[in-house]
Amino acid sequence: MSYAIAVRALCEFTAKEGDLDLRFTPAPTAQEGMAGHATVVSRRGLGYIAELPLRGEYPGLVVSGRADGYDPDANLLEEIKTHRGDVARIPQNHRLLHWAQVKVYGWLLCQTLEIDAIDLSVVYFNVITQKETEFRERFAADDLRAFFELQCQRFVQWAEQESAHRIERDRGLEALRFPYADFRQGQRMLAESVYRAARDGQTLMAQATTGIGKTLGTLFPQLKAFPGQQLDRLFFLTAKTPGRRLALDALSTLRQQDAAQPLRVLEHVARDKACEHPDKSCHGDSCPLAKGFYDRLPAAREAALKRRWLTQENLREVALEHQVCPYYLSQELCRWADVVVGDYNYYFDMTALLYGLTVLNDWKVTLLVDEAHNLIERGRGMYSAELDQSEFNALRKVAPAGLKGVLERVGRHWNQMHRDQEVDYQIYPTVPDLFIAALQKAVSAITDHLTDQPTGNEAELLRFYLDAMLFCRLAEAYGPHSLFDITRHDGSGQRTLSTLCLRNVVPAPFLAERFEVAHSTTLFSATLNPANYYADLLGLPEDTTWREVESPFHAEQLEVHALSNLSTRYQHREASLTPISTLMARQFRARPGNYLAFFSSYAYLQQALERFAAEHPDIPRWVQSRSMNELERQAFLDRFTPHSQGIGFAVLGGAFGEGIDLPGDRLIGAFIATLGLPQVNEVNEEIKQRMQGMFGDGYDYTYLFPGLQKVVQAAGRVIRTPTDSGVIYLLDDRFNQPVVRRLLPSWWKTERLKFVADPPRSKEPQGFLLL
Repeated sequence: MSYAIAVRALCEFTAKEGDLDLRFTPAPTAQEGMAGHATVVSRRGLGYIAELPLRGEYPGLVVSGRADGYDPDANLLEEIKTHRGDVARIPQNHRLLHWAQVKVYGWLLCQTLEIDAIDLSVVYFNVITQKETEFRERFAADDLRAFFELQCQRFVQWAEQESAHRIERDRGLEALRFPYADFRQGQRMLAESVYRAARDGQTLMAQATTGIGKTLGTLFPQLKAFPGQQLDRLFFLTAKTPGRRLALDALSTLRQQDAAQPLRVLEHVARDKACEHPDKSCHGDSCPLAKGFYDRLPAAREAALKRRWLTQENLREVALEHQVCPYYLSQELCRWADVVVGDYNYYFDMTALLYGLTVLNDWKVTLLVDEAHNLIERGRGMYSAELDQSEFNALRKVAPAGLKGVLERVGRHWNQMHRDQEVDYQIYPTVPDLFIAALQKAVSAITDHLTDQPTGNEAELLRFYLDAMLFCRLAEAYGPHSLFDITRHDGSGQRTLSTLCLRNVVPAPFLAERFEVAHSTTLFSATLNPANYYADLLGLPEDTTWREVESPFHAEQLEVHALSNLSTRYQHREASLTPISTLMARQFRARPGNYLAFFSSYAYLQQALERFAAEHPDIPRWVQSRSMNELERQAFLDRFTPHSQGIGFAVLGGAFGEGIDLPGDRLIGAFIATLGLPQVNEVNEEIKQRMQGMFGDGYDYTYLFPGLQKVVQAAGRVIRTPTDSGVIYLLDDRFNQPVVRRLLPSWWKTERLKFVADPPRSKEPQGFLLL
C-alpha cells in the first residue's frame, strides 16, 4: 500500500527546524500571494511553464505537487515566495523549508526529463515594492535524488506507521461493542439515527432529553461507521468545558475495551489554558518552550501518539518532558488524532484550525455538535465585529508618526458618520463606503509599518489592527444576514464618541460551507424545536433529518404547574412578587429540599429575592450575582447537596440555566418566572424585520423560539436520571397559549392541562398539572 503526500506537506513534516516564532509580522494575503505569483510569471519568457505538475515514487510513498515555474531554455526551476518588508528578515528555518521544496521538485523534474543537472532558484517577491530577490544554485541530479530519498526515508517510516495504525484502528472499531448490557430507553433510536447519517453522508438534528446518554449514544455509532465509510477524523465540538468533559468520559468508557485501544483521542484547548509561560512571548528569544521547538517536535509527536489518550493533562506531561509548547504540540497532533474534542470555534470560526486542515488535506470528517442550540449565538459572535472610538482615540495618541495621517482620515470619516445622528443608537442600511476605504488604507499602512518595524509597537496598535482587519473583511461580506449600527456615548470633554458594530444575525451564509465540507454532521440537544428555526439560521443542508428521540422519562416523574392569572410582563412585575413568593414558600414547606428559581433579569431577581426574604426569612436562599468567577459559580452549585434545603435564585439563560447536573435530591424543583423572551429594543426589532423578510416568521424567530429554548433548558435541570422526581412551576399565563405549549417537551403531556384561576391555597400546589 502506497501513502500519497504533497511535496509541501512532505517538506513541512521532514524539513522544519529551529524555533517556534509567532512574533507578529504581516504576511501577504492569499490574494496578494496569487497576484505576486502572477506578476513574476508574467515577467518570464514565452516558453516559461507555470504550475508544472510533477510526480514521483519512493517505496511505499507517492509524492506529487505543482512546481511554481520552469524555464526550459535556461533549465531553471523556480520556487516563488511572496513577502513583505526586508527579505533579510525571513527566518533561516523558513528559507531551509523553501529550499527543501524546490530541491524535491528539482529531483522530480530531473527524473521526468532524464537530465543530469538543473538550476534551482528561490525567488522572493516583495508585494509592496514589486522587487524580486533571487537565490540560485546548480545541483546535480544525483544529489537531488539523495536529498529526495532522505526526506522520503524520514517520512515513509511515519507513513507506514500511520497506515498500520489506520488498519489497526478500523479493525478495532469493527469489533467495538456498546459498553453496557443494553441501551437506555431512546438511546438505541438515537444511535441508529446517528449511524445512518454517518453511513449515508447526511446531516441529522437529534432532539434528545438529558438522561438518555446522548454523548455515548452519538460517539459510539459514529466510531462504528469509521471502517465502512473510510472516515479520517471525528470532531466532537462543544460550546462549553462541561461538554468536553462529558465527551472524554464517554470515550474513556469505550476505551475500557481492547478494541478501542488503538484510537487516538486528543483534547484540544484554548492557547491561554495551555500556555506554560503567559508572561512570555511566543518565540525562541523569549519562551524556552519555543526555543528549538521544531528540532524537538518529532520526538514529542511520536511520544504523544504512543500514548493515544491525550487529555490536556496527558499532553502537557509529554510536552514538558520534551520541552516544547503544549498548545502548539496539540495543534500539530490535530493532524494525526482520530478524534479531536474541542470548542465550536476550532471548526466554525472564520480562521478555524480543524476546518482548514480538513480542506487542506481533503479529509473525510464527521462532526458531532454538542448542545447545538448554542451554535446560533456562538456563530453570530464569530462573524460580528466592533470598533470603539475611545480606544481608537487612545491609539492615535501613541501611534507612530508615519501612521498619523491615515488614522486622522479614519477619525474624520468616523465623526461624519455619527455627527447627524439624533439618537444614541441607530441602525444603518449599509456601511459607508468612504469609511471602509479609509479603514482599509489604515490597515494597509499599519501592515507596512509592522512589516518594517515588527518590534517595539504599542499593544493598542496591534489590537486595533486586528479588529480593523476583521471589520473590513466582514464589511466585504455585508448582506441581509448582518446589520450595521452606531451607538453614541459621551467622551471626555463632552465630545461625542461612538461604537461601530457589524452585527451578524444569521450565521447561515458563513456556516453552510462548514457543514458542506463534512461527510456527515449530527447536531444534538434537548432543545432543537422547531427544526426549521435551527436549520434556517445555521445553514443546514436541505435534506437534513430532524428526529425527536424517545425520552427515558415518564410524566409521572415530573409535576408541571402554571398559574393562569399570573403575568411576569415588565409592567406587572411588582404585582407578581407576592404571589410568586407565596407559591415558592408553600411548595418548599410542602416538600422541603433544593430548588432553583429563575428570573428574566438581575433587577427582577433582586426584587423577588428581597420580597421573599422579607416574607419568608426562615427559608434558606442563595443568589447568583453578576460576573461570578469560576470559584463563585462552583460555590453556588456546592450548596445543592443530597441533604441540603433551600432555594437558589438565578437568571434564566445564565450560568445555571443549562450545562449543570444536579441529580437526585440535589435538585427537586424549579420555578421559572419568565418566558425568557429577549428584550424588546432597536436591535431585536430590526432582527425581527430581517427574520420576517428572510423566513416569514419574524416574531417567533427573534423572541419566542429563543425564549422557550432557555425555559426548556432550565426546566431540564430537574429530572436528570430515570429515578429522579420533581416539580416545575411555569409562572406566566402565556404558558397556557397553544403555540407555547407545542414547544414544550412532548413527554410533559401538555394535552392534559388542568387550569385553576387562583394561586394555590392548599398545602399541595395546584395550577395546571401535566400528568
